Amino acid sequence: MRYLFLTYYTKPDGKIDEAMTLATKIKRRDWQTVNVILDFKDLQVLKASVGGTVATKDWETVVATYYQHYPNIFERLFQENGHKASETAEVSAD
Repeated sequence: MRYLFLTYYTKPDGKIDEAMTLATKIKRRDWQTVNVILDFKDLQVLKASVGGTVATKDWETVVATYYQHYPNIFERLFQENGHKASETAEVSAD
């Protein structure tokens, strides 16, 4: 897998739910529906928007934010794409 997608949904009770998906390629529909797209081969944030607001596209910041919630998945994606886990990710796990 190369890409990690995060999509945010608003539930009827007003709470926001997060769905995470892994993919080998990006489809046209993904650009419209996914909120965050991370490319683990090129170590880039391709898209980052939450609630219609563009968020930071700084790789280290975004990885540090999400690594704490998905450490095993991030480690697997780094490894599969020929990278070691970033120092930011390792620090945020402590």
